[in-house]
Amino acid sequence: MRFLPLLFTLLGLTLSLPALADNTLNLTPAQQAELERFAPGVELTPELADKLRAIAFDQSRSLDDRITAMQKVAGFSQGEPLKRRICIWDIAGRAGPIFKAAQDQRARLLRYGVDLDIQPYTSESVVAEDLKAGVCDAALMTGMRGRLFNKYTGTIDSIGGLPSDEHMRILLQVLANPKSADKMVQGEYVILGVAPGGAAYVFVNDKSINTLANAAGKRVAVLDYDPTQAEMVAQVGATPVASDIVSAPNKFNNGVVDVLACPLVAYEVLELYKGMEPDGGIIDYPLAQITMQLIGRKDKFPNEVAQLVREEFYNSYHLIKERLDQEAEKVPDHWWIEIPDTDKREYEIMMQEARLQLRDKGYYHPDMLTLQRKIRCKLNPAHSECSNPVE
Repeated sequence: MRFLPLLFTLLGLTLSLPALADNTLNLTPAQQAELERFAPGVELTPELADKLRAIAFDQSRSLDDRITAMQKVAGFSQGEPLKRRICIWDIAGRAGPIFKAAQDQRARLLRYGVDLDIQPYTSESVVAEDLKAGVCDAALMTGMRGRLFNKYTGTIDSIGGLPSDEHMRILLQVLANPKSADKMVQGEYVILGVAPGGAAYVFVNDKSINTLANAAGKRVAVLDYDPTQAEMVAQVGATPVASDIVSAPNKFNNGVVDVLACPLVAYEVLELYKGMEPDGGIIDYPLAQITMQLIGRKDKFPNEVAQLVREEFYNSYHLIKERLDQEAEKVPDHWWIEIPDTDKREYEIMMQEARLQLRDKGYYHPDMLTLQRKIRCKLNPAHSECSNPVE
Protein backbone atom coordinates (compact mmCIF):
# COMPACT_ATOMS: atom_id res chain seq x y z
CA MET A 1 0.00 0.00 0.00
CA ARG A 2 2.91 2.36 -0.65
CA PHE A 3 0.71 4.42 -2.95
CA LEU A 4 -1.57 5.59 -0.13
CA PRO A 5 0.98 7.88 1.58
CA LEU A 6 1.88 9.42 -1.76
CA LEU A 7 -1.76 9.95 -2.62
CA PHE A 8 -2.39 12.08 0.42
CA THR A 9 0.93 13.86 0.30
CA LEU A 10 0.02 14.98 -3.19
CA LEU A 11 -3.51 15.78 -2.10
CA GLY A 12 -2.14 18.16 0.51
CA LEU A 13 0.03 19.92 -2.08
CA THR A 14 -2.53 20.26 -4.86
CA LEU A 15 -5.92 19.99 -3.21
CA SER A 16 -7.61 22.79 -5.04
CA LEU A 17 -6.43 22.21 -8.59
CA PRO A 18 -9.56 22.10 -10.71
CA ALA A 19 -9.93 18.98 -12.83
CA LEU A 20 -10.37 21.04 -15.99
CA ALA A 21 -8.63 21.12 -19.35
CA ASP A 22 -8.57 24.92 -19.60
CA ASN A 23 -7.51 27.86 -17.43
CA THR A 24 -10.85 28.51 -15.78
CA LEU A 25 -11.12 28.05 -12.04
CA ASN A 26 -14.46 26.92 -10.72
CA LEU A 27 -13.94 25.95 -7.11
CA THR A 28 -16.93 25.08 -5.00
CA PRO A 29 -17.37 26.94 -1.70
CA ALA A 30 -16.24 23.79 0.11
CA GLN A 31 -13.08 23.59 -1.99
CA GLN A 32 -12.35 27.27 -1.40
CA ALA A 33 -12.73 26.76 2.34
CA GLU A 34 -10.41 23.75 2.29
CA LEU A 35 -7.80 25.68 0.35
CA GLU A 36 -7.88 28.52 2.87
CA ARG A 37 -7.52 26.11 5.80
CA PHE A 38 -4.67 24.13 4.27
CA ALA A 39 -2.89 26.98 2.47
CA PRO A 40 -3.79 30.25 4.18
CA GLY A 41 -2.87 33.25 2.11
CA VAL A 42 -2.35 31.33 -1.15
CA GLU A 43 -4.33 32.65 -4.11
CA LEU A 44 -5.00 29.99 -6.73
CA THR A 45 -4.80 32.02 -9.92
CA PRO A 46 -5.15 30.58 -13.43
CA GLU A 47 -1.40 31.11 -13.89
CA LEU A 48 -0.58 29.13 -10.73
CA ALA A 49 -2.98 26.36 -11.76
CA ASP A 50 -1.27 26.18 -15.17
CA LYS A 51 2.18 25.89 -13.57
CA LEU A 52 1.06 23.16 -11.18
CA ARG A 53 -0.69 21.28 -13.97
CA ALA A 54 2.40 21.42 -16.19
CA ILE A 55 4.61 20.07 -13.40
CA ALA A 56 2.14 17.27 -12.61
CA PHE A 57 2.16 16.01 -16.21
CA ASP A 58 5.92 16.42 -16.80
CA GLN A 59 7.31 12.88 -16.83
CA SER A 60 10.83 14.14 -17.57
CA ARG A 61 11.05 14.90 -13.84
CA SER A 62 11.10 12.30 -11.08
CA LEU A 63 8.07 12.04 -8.82
CA ASP A 64 10.00 13.57 -5.93
CA ASP A 65 11.14 16.47 -8.11
CA ARG A 66 7.61 17.10 -9.27
CA ILE A 67 6.27 17.12 -5.70
CA THR A 68 9.03 19.46 -4.55
CA ALA A 69 8.48 21.78 -7.50
CA MET A 70 4.75 21.92 -6.92
CA GLN A 71 5.31 22.69 -3.27
CA LYS A 72 7.79 25.46 -4.10
CA VAL A 73 5.67 27.02 -6.83
CA ALA A 74 2.52 27.00 -4.70
CA GLY A 75 4.22 28.09 -1.47
CA PHE A 76 1.77 26.00 0.53
CA SER A 77 1.99 26.13 4.32
CA GLN A 78 0.10 23.62 6.37
CA GLY A 79 -3.02 24.80 8.16
CA GLU A 80 -5.75 22.62 9.62
CA PRO A 81 -5.58 18.94 8.59
CA LEU A 82 -7.56 17.89 5.56
CA LYS A 83 -10.16 15.21 6.15
CA ARG A 84 -10.68 12.44 3.65
CA ARG A 85 -12.55 9.15 3.95
CA ILE A 86 -11.18 6.20 2.00
CA CYS A 87 -13.30 3.07 1.81
CA ILE A 88 -11.37 -0.15 1.41
CA TRP A 89 -13.00 -3.31 0.13
CA ASP A 90 -11.23 -6.19 1.84
CA ILE A 91 -12.94 -9.56 1.89
CA ALA A 92 -11.58 -10.09 5.43
CA GLY A 93 -12.67 -6.67 6.71
CA ARG A 94 -10.60 -5.13 9.50
CA ALA A 95 -8.47 -8.27 9.74
CA GLY A 96 -7.59 -8.20 6.04
CA PRO A 97 -4.12 -7.35 4.68
CA ILE A 98 -5.28 -4.46 2.49
CA PHE A 99 -7.09 -2.69 5.30
CA LYS A 100 -4.23 -3.23 7.77
CA ALA A 101 -1.71 -1.78 5.33
CA ALA A 102 -3.85 1.31 4.90
CA GLN A 103 -4.32 1.73 8.66
CA ASP A 104 -0.56 1.56 9.22
CA GLN A 105 -0.15 4.77 7.24
CA ARG A 106 -2.57 6.92 9.22
CA ALA A 107 -0.07 8.36 11.75
CA ARG A 108 2.40 9.17 8.99
CA LEU A 109 -0.23 10.96 6.95
CA LEU A 110 -1.12 13.22 9.89
CA ARG A 111 2.39 14.69 9.51
CA TYR A 112 1.44 15.65 5.96
CA GLY A 113 -1.65 17.44 7.19
CA VAL A 114 -4.19 14.78 6.26
CA ASP A 115 -6.62 13.33 8.77
CA LEU A 116 -7.41 10.02 7.14
CA ASP A 117 -10.55 8.08 7.97
CA ILE A 118 -10.16 4.55 6.57
CA GLN A 119 -13.27 2.42 6.56
CA PRO A 120 -13.24 -1.35 5.90
CA TYR A 121 -15.96 -2.98 3.84
CA THR A 122 -16.60 -6.68 3.35
CA SER A 123 -19.36 -5.98 0.81
CA GLU A 124 -18.16 -4.63 -2.51
CA SER A 125 -21.67 -3.57 -3.52
CA VAL A 126 -22.00 -1.43 -0.39
CA VAL A 127 -18.64 0.29 -0.91
CA ALA A 128 -19.69 1.17 -4.47
CA GLU A 129 -23.00 2.62 -3.30
CA ASP A 130 -21.27 4.65 -0.57
CA LEU A 131 -18.87 6.11 -3.14
CA LYS A 132 -21.87 7.15 -5.25
CA ALA A 133 -23.58 8.68 -2.22
CA GLY A 134 -20.49 10.70 -1.26
CA VAL A 135 -20.00 8.77 1.99
CA CYS A 136 -16.57 7.82 0.61
CA ASP A 137 -14.17 10.29 -0.99
CA ALA A 138 -12.45 7.36 -2.71
CA ALA A 139 -12.91 3.61 -2.72
CA LEU A 140 -10.87 0.53 -3.59
CA MET A 141 -12.72 -2.19 -5.48
CA THR A 142 -12.33 -4.67 -8.33
CA GLY A 143 -12.15 -3.41 -11.89
CA MET A 144 -15.30 -5.34 -12.74
CA ARG A 145 -17.26 -3.36 -10.16
CA GLY A 146 -15.32 -0.23 -11.13
CA ARG A 147 -16.89 -0.41 -14.60
CA LEU A 148 -19.85 1.36 -13.00
CA PHE A 149 -17.64 4.45 -12.59
CA ASN A 150 -15.35 4.32 -15.63
CA LYS A 151 -16.16 2.08 -18.58
CA TYR A 152 -12.72 2.56 -20.13
CA THR A 153 -10.71 1.19 -17.18
CA GLY A 154 -13.59 -1.15 -16.37
CA THR A 155 -12.94 -2.89 -19.70
CA ILE A 156 -9.40 -3.88 -18.69
CA ASP A 157 -10.87 -7.06 -17.19
CA SER A 158 -12.47 -8.01 -20.52
CA ILE A 159 -12.63 -11.71 -21.26
CA GLY A 160 -9.48 -12.79 -23.09
CA GLY A 161 -8.35 -9.19 -23.61
CA LEU A 162 -4.98 -9.63 -21.90
CA PRO A 163 -3.59 -13.17 -22.24
CA SER A 164 -0.60 -12.75 -19.89
CA ASP A 165 1.03 -10.70 -17.14
CA GLU A 166 3.26 -9.00 -19.70
CA HIS A 167 0.22 -7.80 -21.60
CA MET A 168 -1.08 -6.33 -18.34
CA ARG A 169 2.23 -4.63 -17.52
CA ILE A 170 2.35 -2.89 -20.90
CA LEU A 171 -1.27 -1.78 -20.57
CA LEU A 172 -0.71 -0.29 -17.10
CA GLN A 173 2.36 1.52 -18.43
CA VAL A 174 0.19 3.13 -21.11
CA LEU A 175 -2.47 4.12 -18.57
CA ALA A 176 0.15 5.73 -16.33
CA ASN A 177 1.23 8.04 -19.16
CA PRO A 178 -0.19 11.61 -19.06
CA LYS A 179 -1.51 11.04 -22.60
CA SER A 180 -4.14 8.75 -21.07
CA ALA A 181 -5.14 11.23 -18.36
CA ASP A 182 -8.33 12.41 -20.05
CA LYS A 183 -9.68 8.86 -20.18
CA MET A 184 -9.22 8.49 -16.41
CA VAL A 185 -12.12 10.87 -15.75
CA GLN A 186 -15.75 9.96 -16.30
CA GLY A 187 -18.57 12.04 -14.91
CA GLU A 188 -18.02 12.74 -11.22
CA TYR A 189 -15.22 10.19 -10.80
CA VAL A 190 -11.49 9.88 -11.46
CA ILE A 191 -9.31 6.77 -11.53
CA LEU A 192 -6.56 7.20 -8.94
CA GLY A 193 -4.80 3.97 -9.74
CA VAL A 194 -5.03 0.50 -11.24
CA ALA A 195 -3.22 -2.49 -9.76
CA PRO A 196 -2.99 -6.05 -11.12
CA GLY A 197 -4.93 -8.76 -9.31
CA GLY A 198 -3.62 -11.70 -11.31
CA ALA A 199 -5.15 -13.85 -14.01
CA ALA A 200 -8.55 -15.45 -13.48
CA TYR A 201 -8.79 -19.17 -14.19
CA VAL A 202 -11.69 -21.60 -14.39
CA PHE A 203 -11.96 -23.86 -11.32
CA VAL A 204 -14.06 -27.01 -11.80
CA ASN A 205 -15.22 -29.78 -9.45
CA ASP A 206 -14.72 -32.43 -12.14
CA LYS A 207 -11.75 -32.69 -14.51
CA SER A 208 -14.07 -33.84 -17.27
CA ILE A 209 -15.36 -30.25 -17.56
CA ASN A 210 -12.39 -29.34 -19.74
CA THR A 211 -14.15 -28.13 -22.91
CA LEU A 212 -17.02 -25.80 -23.71
CA ALA A 213 -19.13 -28.75 -24.79
CA ASN A 214 -18.57 -30.50 -21.47
CA ALA A 215 -19.72 -27.37 -19.60
CA ALA A 216 -23.24 -27.84 -20.97
CA GLY A 217 -25.70 -28.56 -18.17
CA LYS A 218 -23.24 -27.55 -15.45
CA ARG A 219 -23.89 -24.85 -12.87
CA VAL A 220 -21.62 -21.80 -13.20
CA ALA A 221 -21.26 -18.97 -10.68
CA VAL A 222 -21.81 -15.52 -12.24
CA LEU A 223 -21.79 -12.07 -10.65
CA ASP A 224 -25.29 -10.94 -9.76
CA TYR A 225 -24.70 -7.33 -10.88
CA ASP A 226 -23.40 -8.37 -14.31
CA PRO A 227 -26.21 -9.80 -16.50
CA THR A 228 -23.84 -10.27 -19.45
CA GLN A 229 -22.03 -13.06 -17.59
CA ALA A 230 -25.28 -14.99 -17.29
CA GLU A 231 -25.93 -14.50 -21.02
CA MET A 232 -22.50 -15.85 -21.96
CA VAL A 233 -22.85 -18.87 -19.70
CA ALA A 234 -26.29 -19.66 -21.09
CA GLN A 235 -24.92 -19.49 -24.64
CA VAL A 236 -22.70 -22.55 -24.00
CA GLY A 237 -25.63 -24.47 -22.51
CA ALA A 238 -24.61 -24.10 -18.87
CA THR A 239 -26.78 -22.84 -16.00
CA PRO A 240 -25.81 -19.46 -14.52
CA VAL A 241 -26.10 -19.15 -10.74
CA ALA A 242 -26.21 -15.52 -9.60
CA SER A 243 -23.74 -14.84 -6.78
CA ASP A 244 -21.76 -12.00 -5.29
CA ILE A 245 -17.98 -11.96 -5.09
CA VAL A 246 -18.03 -13.36 -1.53
CA SER A 247 -20.73 -16.03 -1.85
CA ALA A 248 -19.47 -17.46 -5.18
CA PRO A 249 -16.43 -19.25 -3.66
CA ASN A 250 -18.60 -20.61 -0.85
CA LYS A 251 -21.07 -21.99 -3.37
CA PHE A 252 -18.21 -23.69 -5.20
CA ASN A 253 -16.76 -25.18 -2.03
CA ASN A 254 -20.20 -26.43 -0.96
CA GLY A 255 -21.03 -27.98 -4.34
CA VAL A 256 -23.81 -25.53 -5.20
CA VAL A 257 -21.98 -24.66 -8.42
CA ASP A 258 -19.68 -26.81 -10.55
CA VAL A 259 -17.63 -24.03 -12.15
CA LEU A 260 -16.05 -20.88 -10.73
CA ALA A 261 -13.86 -18.26 -12.42
CA CYS A 262 -11.40 -16.85 -9.89
CA PRO A 263 -7.84 -15.47 -9.62
CA LEU A 264 -5.19 -17.79 -8.20
CA VAL A 265 -4.61 -15.50 -5.21
CA ALA A 266 -7.94 -16.79 -3.88
CA TYR A 267 -6.88 -20.46 -3.89
CA GLU A 268 -5.53 -20.60 -0.35
CA VAL A 269 -7.32 -17.63 1.20
CA LEU A 270 -10.76 -18.90 0.18
CA GLU A 271 -9.81 -22.61 0.48
CA LEU A 272 -10.91 -23.38 -3.07
CA TYR A 273 -9.25 -26.80 -2.87
CA LYS A 274 -12.33 -27.88 -0.90
CA GLY A 275 -14.50 -27.34 -3.95
CA MET A 276 -12.11 -29.24 -6.22
CA GLU A 277 -11.65 -32.31 -4.02
CA PRO A 278 -11.36 -35.07 -5.03
CA ASP A 279 -11.74 -34.99 -8.83
CA GLY A 280 -11.65 -31.32 -9.79
CA GLY A 281 -8.97 -28.99 -11.04
CA ILE A 282 -8.03 -25.69 -12.70
CA ILE A 283 -8.09 -25.31 -16.48
CA ASP A 284 -4.63 -24.14 -17.50
CA TYR A 285 -5.82 -21.24 -19.63
CA PRO A 286 -6.31 -17.69 -18.28
CA LEU A 287 -9.80 -16.30 -18.77
CA ALA A 288 -9.04 -12.64 -17.99
CA GLN A 289 -6.67 -10.38 -16.07
CA ILE A 290 -8.22 -9.03 -12.89
CA THR A 291 -7.55 -5.54 -11.51
CA MET A 292 -8.08 -3.60 -8.31
CA GLN A 293 -8.90 0.06 -8.86
CA LEU A 294 -8.84 3.06 -6.55
CA ILE A 295 -11.63 5.39 -7.64
CA GLY A 296 -12.09 8.89 -6.27
CA ARG A 297 -14.65 11.62 -6.45
CA LYS A 298 -13.40 14.24 -8.88
CA ASP A 299 -14.30 17.15 -6.59
CA LYS A 300 -12.01 15.67 -3.93
CA PHE A 301 -9.16 14.45 -6.14
CA PRO A 302 -8.21 16.58 -9.16
CA ASN A 303 -6.87 14.68 -12.16
CA GLU A 304 -3.46 16.33 -11.78
CA VAL A 305 -3.12 14.69 -8.37
CA ALA A 306 -4.47 11.42 -9.71
CA GLN A 307 -1.85 11.43 -12.49
CA LEU A 308 1.03 11.27 -10.01
CA VAL A 309 -0.71 8.56 -8.02
CA ARG A 310 -1.40 6.50 -11.16
CA GLU A 311 2.31 6.63 -11.95
CA GLU A 312 3.13 5.45 -8.44
CA PHE A 313 0.72 2.53 -8.87
CA TYR A 314 2.63 1.53 -12.00
CA ASN A 315 5.99 1.97 -10.29
CA SER A 316 4.81 -0.52 -7.66
CA TYR A 317 3.81 -3.08 -10.29
CA HIS A 318 6.81 -5.36 -9.69
CA LEU A 319 6.15 -5.47 -5.94
CA ILE A 320 2.52 -6.42 -6.45
CA LYS A 321 3.50 -8.96 -9.09
CA GLU A 322 5.94 -10.62 -6.69
CA ARG A 323 3.16 -11.03 -4.14
CA LEU A 324 0.76 -12.43 -6.74
CA ASP A 325 3.41 -14.92 -7.88
CA GLN A 326 3.96 -16.06 -4.30
CA GLU A 327 0.26 -16.81 -3.93
CA ALA A 328 0.08 -18.57 -7.32
CA GLU A 329 2.95 -20.86 -6.33
CA LYS A 330 0.80 -22.21 -3.51
CA VAL A 331 -1.37 -24.04 -6.06
CA PRO A 332 -0.13 -27.68 -6.27
CA ASP A 333 0.72 -28.93 -9.76
CA HIS A 334 -1.75 -31.82 -9.59
CA TRP A 335 -4.70 -29.44 -9.86
CA TRP A 336 -3.79 -28.15 -13.32
CA ILE A 337 -5.82 -29.48 -16.27
CA GLU A 338 -3.93 -29.26 -19.57
CA ILE A 339 -6.04 -28.62 -22.66
CA PRO A 340 -5.14 -29.18 -26.34
CA ASP A 341 -4.04 -26.27 -28.53
CA THR A 342 -7.10 -26.79 -30.71
CA ASP A 343 -9.33 -26.13 -27.70
CA LYS A 344 -7.32 -23.01 -26.84
CA ARG A 345 -7.96 -21.67 -30.34
CA GLU A 346 -11.67 -22.37 -29.86
CA TYR A 347 -11.56 -20.41 -26.60
CA GLU A 348 -9.83 -17.48 -28.35
CA ILE A 349 -12.57 -17.31 -30.98
CA MET A 350 -15.32 -17.58 -28.37
CA MET A 351 -13.80 -14.83 -26.22
CA GLN A 352 -13.30 -12.49 -29.17
CA GLU A 353 -16.91 -12.98 -30.21
CA ALA A 354 -17.98 -12.27 -26.63
CA ARG A 355 -15.92 -9.05 -26.53
CA LEU A 356 -17.43 -7.84 -29.81
CA GLN A 357 -20.93 -8.66 -28.62
CA LEU A 358 -20.40 -6.82 -25.33
CA ARG A 359 -18.81 -3.88 -27.14
CA ASP A 360 -21.80 -3.56 -29.46
CA LYS A 361 -24.12 -3.63 -26.45
CA GLY A 362 -22.21 -0.74 -24.90
CA TYR A 363 -20.82 -2.83 -22.06
CA TYR A 364 -17.14 -2.78 -23.11
CA HIS A 365 -15.38 0.43 -24.17
CA PRO A 366 -14.21 0.12 -27.82
CA ASP A 367 -11.07 2.22 -27.22
CA MET A 368 -9.85 -0.12 -24.49
CA LEU A 369 -10.52 -3.17 -26.67
CA THR A 370 -8.49 -1.55 -29.45
CA LEU A 371 -5.63 -0.81 -27.07
CA GLN A 372 -5.64 -4.41 -25.84
CA ARG A 373 -5.61 -5.70 -29.41
CA LYS A 374 -2.61 -3.49 -30.22
CA ILE A 375 -0.76 -4.87 -27.21
CA ARG A 376 -1.58 -8.46 -28.20
CA CYS A 377 -0.23 -7.75 -31.70
CA LYS A 378 2.87 -6.08 -30.30
CA LEU A 379 3.73 -9.31 -28.48
CA ASN A 380 2.45 -11.65 -31.21
CA PRO A 381 2.40 -9.81 -34.59
CA ALA A 382 1.84 -13.04 -36.52
CA HIS A 383 -1.63 -13.57 -35.02
CA SER A 384 -4.48 -13.44 -37.52
CA GLU A 385 -6.24 -10.59 -35.74
CA CYS A 386 -3.26 -8.31 -36.46
CA SER A 387 -3.70 -8.46 -40.24
CA ASN A 388 -7.48 -8.29 -40.07
CA PRO A 389 -8.40 -6.32 -36.93
CA VAL A 390 -12.00 -6.16 -35.79
CA GLU A 391 -11.41 -4.62 -32.36
